Amino acid sequence: MLFNSYIFILFFLPLTLFGYYLLHFFNRETWAYLELAGMSLWFYGYFNPSYLLIIGSSILVNYALSLVFCRRKETSLRKVMLVFGLLFNFGLLFYFKYYDFFLENINFLFRQDFALRHIVLPLGISFFTFQQVSFLLDSFRGETGQYSLLEYTVFVTFFPQLVAGPIVLHHELLPQIQKKENHRLDQEWLAKGLMIFSVGLFKKVILADTLGKAVAWGFGIVDELSSLEAWIVMLSYTFQIYLDFSGYCDMALGIGKMFHIDLPMNFHSPYQAFSIVEFWKRWHITLTRFLRQYIYFPLGGSRKGELRTYGNILLVFLASGLWHGANWTFILWGLLHGIANGLTRKFSGLWEKMHVVMQWGVTFLFLNVTWVIFRADSVSQAGRFLRKIVEMQSFSVREELLDCFHLPEFTFIVQRLHLSNLAALFHGIEMRLLLMVCFVIVLVGKNSYEREWKVTGKSAVMTILLLVWSIMSLAGVSVFLYFNF
Repeated sequence: MLFNSYIFILFFLPLTLFGYYLLHFFNRETWAYLELAGMSLWFYGYFNPSYLLIIGSSILVNYALSLVFCRRKETSLRKVMLVFGLLFNFGLLFYFKYYDFFLENINFLFRQDFALRHIVLPLGISFFTFQQVSFLLDSFRGETGQYSLLEYTVFVTFFPQLVAGPIVLHHELLPQIQKKENHRLDQEWLAKGLMIFSVGLFKKVILADTLGKAVAWGFGIVDELSSLEAWIVMLSYTFQIYLDFSGYCDMALGIGKMFHIDLPMNFHSPYQAFSIVEFWKRWHITLTRFLRQYIYFPLGGSRKGELRTYGNILLVFLASGLWHGANWTFILWGLLHGIANGLTRKFSGLWEKMHVVMQWGVTFLFLNVTWVIFRADSVSQAGRFLRKIVEMQSFSVREELLDCFHLPEFTFIVQRLHLSNLAALFHGIEMRLLLMVCFVIVLVGKNSYEREWKVTGKSAVMTILLLVWSIMSLAGVSVFLYFNF
């Protein structure tokens, strides 16, 4: 099920909230947890019920292993169980996400003809796998305590963060769910949650999906693009993935607040970063945290010499690239970010001497270029696209690209204000305005964690406006980009 769908907004979310708080009102805590877990599983299995077998078996195995860690103290047994748990989790992830990719490369390198399985990737498998691996490792170290199976199921399946993060740790979610004060419906938290949700929905439906049309058009005809069209498409994807992921994070945060739960920060205005190192402290924060705590530190972090430090950084970013998808484009993207991260650290003194505008410009250009690689279907396509960027051979822009940025609301406003003749004088004005708005949002606007959300008449009107506008535009429902990872 998608946040940006009629069934979720008008039926699923109100029904889940009503049942959850009603059961708590009658002091039926166990039933309230069952309701939340059951609705979350319905949310997850809505498009493909077979997904429930995957996530269900994953929950049962990991919970059983956590019980072993809590109840058995034999070091050898615990280590064996930990190895089994890691092999199970990453084996599950490998089979569904990387099996065909692995066979494709075996066939290519050794001229074999192994049949591909064409496995459908279960939604959010990377997210709930990493979340459970973190719980497993914390449980092995004796840091989790003992939760009931129902509590653990709620922890894994809590639907706002289930399929695209944030990757939540047990101590961030479960104490809030267990807290008695959070079981009462709080109108202020509900109103603030609805405000944040409406902002995220607007980012996704109105902005990101409009930009996505231009991106799909451009990557569909890479060899026919003019240089200016390639620049526009590249910038459009840079903004699309930002607004799509930022919109999802806002919606997840807003829904969490409706349940009186604060989800951890996962998105902190990353395009305002002045270096790649800073970017990764702002983008997908909980993934960066996981990679740092469970890969970088165990490898030795920065404690074993300069050469080892840079090697560890490179391995972490290769893991990040591979986590995002089974394609050489993701691996190359991770490798480039690892190299850039290492170089920024190595030459930090020289970097700090640069003017902040230059720092931001170089960082933003690097992000644009690497996002092209991230978005491309293949390394070859990415190369052809970037060649269009640097050739600077043509500056024409076709009407087909301009039409991608068209919003019916813009035409309505122009006609009502009798500005049609004026708008006609500025060719491509919708594209220019949308890209300008995106620049303002990513460079000036505060993110949802920085804003003070106050329940006022003005905020209520704005929330209703954004919700109505977005809901009226839901005819073309699209999947969030991070659902694919």
